[in-house]
Amino acid sequence: MLYFARWKIIAILAAVLAGFVLSVLNFIPKSTLDAWPDVIPKRQMTLGLDLQGGAHLLVEVDVASIVRERLDAVRDDTRRVLREARIGYTGLGVQDRAVQVRISDPTKVAEAVEKLSGLIQNLADPLSFSQIRDLAVSESGGLVRLALTDEGVNWKQRRAVEQSIEVIRRRIDQLGTTEPVIARQGTDRILVQVPGFQDSSRLKTLISQTARLTFHMVEGTGPSVMDPAAAGTENEVLMTRDDPPVPVLVQRRPMLVGDELVDAQASFDQRSNEPVVSFRLSTAGGIKFAEITRTFVGRAFAIVLDRDVISYPVIREPITGGSGQISGGFSIEEANDLAILLRAGALPANLTVVEERTVGAGLGADSIQAALLAGAIGSIAVIVFMVMSYGLLGVFAVVAVMANVALIIAILSLLQATLTLPGIAGIILTVGMAVDSNVLIYERIREEQQGGRSAITAIDAGFSRALATIVDANLTTFIAAAVLFWFGTGPVRGFAVTLGVGILTTLFTAYTFTRLMVALWVRRTRPTRVPI
Repeated sequence: MLYFARWKIIAILAAVLAGFVLSVLNFIPKSTLDAWPDVIPKRQMTLGLDLQGGAHLLVEVDVASIVRERLDAVRDDTRRVLREARIGYTGLGVQDRAVQVRISDPTKVAEAVEKLSGLIQNLADPLSFSQIRDLAVSESGGLVRLALTDEGVNWKQRRAVEQSIEVIRRRIDQLGTTEPVIARQGTDRILVQVPGFQDSSRLKTLISQTARLTFHMVEGTGPSVMDPAAAGTENEVLMTRDDPPVPVLVQRRPMLVGDELVDAQASFDQRSNEPVVSFRLSTAGGIKFAEITRTFVGRAFAIVLDRDVISYPVIREPITGGSGQISGGFSIEEANDLAILLRAGALPANLTVVEERTVGAGLGADSIQAALLAGAIGSIAVIVFMVMSYGLLGVFAVVAVMANVALIIAILSLLQATLTLPGIAGIILTVGMAVDSNVLIYERIREEQQGGRSAITAIDAGFSRALATIVDANLTTFIAAAVLFWFGTGPVRGFAVTLGVGILTTLFTAYTFTRLMVALWVRRTRPTRVPI
C-alpha cells in the first residue's frame, strides 16, 4: 500500500499543483487575466447573488390569463365552425370556465356537437404517458357547453412555466450577464437571480413584459372609434402609448404575428435619426407580409405590442424584402430592450412580480469577509488540533487539507460554477470531513502500533483498513448532496455542488495524497516508530 510507481507520483503531484495554480487564479483581478495570452487558463468561479450583489425577482405565471386566452380562442373557433356549417345559434359567450352557445334549430344540435368536438385538443402528458383532453363538450336542451378540464388547465400551466423559463433565460442571456439563476418555485412561480446586475427595474420590465407582437389592419382612429357600434364583433379599440393616448380601431384578428420574426436589432432611422427597431421576418412571414402590404396599399397598418399600439404607419408601397422597422419615440435603451424582447420571443402567459429585491455589492463584500474570517478561524483550530495530536503526520494532514481546498476551488472554476455563501459553508464543512478521514487513518495506525506491529506495517495496515470506513462515510454524505442538488434550487444547489465536489476531492487528498506523503517520508527516514 505504501509503494507508488514513478508515474503515479508524478500524476498525483501534478494534479495537486494544478489545483493550487487554478485556485490562485481566482484571487487575480479579472482585468489582469484578460490581458494574459489565451493559452493561459483564465477561468474563475462566478460569485453568486449573495456575494457580489445583484437583482432578485420572484414572478408568478398568471393562470387566469391562460384560461382567458384559451376561452377566447374557443369562442372565436365556435363562431367560425358554426358559420362554416351554416348552423344558426344565439347567446354565444363565456360563462365561468366554459364557452356556451344555444343552437337555434333542434334538428342540428347533434351536428353542432359533432362539429364543435373537433375543437378538443389532445395533450400528451409525459407524467402518465397518456393523452389529456383540454375540453369537455356537453349538451342540454340545445345549449352546448365547451368547458375547460382541470387536467387541461394544469397541463397548460406546467407548459407555460417551462416555456416562460426558457424565454426568460434567452432574454437575460442577451444582457451579457453571467450565471443567472432561473428556477421553478412551486407550481406557478419562477425565481430569477442575476448576480452583478443592479438595475432591478429594468430587469423586471424585461422579464414581465409579455412581448407579444402582432400586426393589424386599422379601421379608424380618434375619439369617434370609441363608439361600441363602430367596433362591432370583428374589431376592437386599442390605445397608443402617446401622451395623451390615441384610440385606434383595429381588426381583432391579426394579419401577422411576431412568431414570424427571426431577428430584431436596435438601429437608427436614416431620415429622422431616431432610435428604431429593425426586424427581419422568416421566408414564409416575408411572403405573407409582402402580400398584405401589396393588397392594402394606402391603408394604415398597426404594429401592436402587448395590446398597445406602437405605431400605425400608412402602407405607401408593397414591402417585399421581408424586413421593416418599428418606430415609436424610443430612447436608445428602450430600443435595445425591445429588440431583446422580440429576439427572445413572447411569453406564453402574463407574469406578475411577487417579490423584488436588489442586493448591494457592499453586502456581498461583507458576506465574503465574514465567511473568510470563519474559514480562517476554523482552519487555524484544525491545524492546531492536528499538529498537537499527531505531530508530523498531523502536518501531512494539514497539507492534504490545503490541497483539498485548492482542488475544490479549481474544479468549481473549471465547471464555471457559481459560488454562494452556502457554497462557502460547504467548503468549510468539507475541511472538517477531510480532517475526519485523516483522524480515522491515524487512529487506526495508532491501534496497529499498540498491537505490536512495526512502524511500516502499522502504517500500511492503517491506510488499508481505514479505507472502507472512509468510503462508506463519504458515500452516504455524497448521496445526501446528490438529493439536495436534485430537489433543491438556488443556494441549496450551490451548497450541494461544493459539498459533492469536496467529498470527491477528500477521497483523493485524505487517502491518496496523504498516503503518498507518508510513503515518501517512510522511504527516506525508515522510522522504527510512528511519531503519533
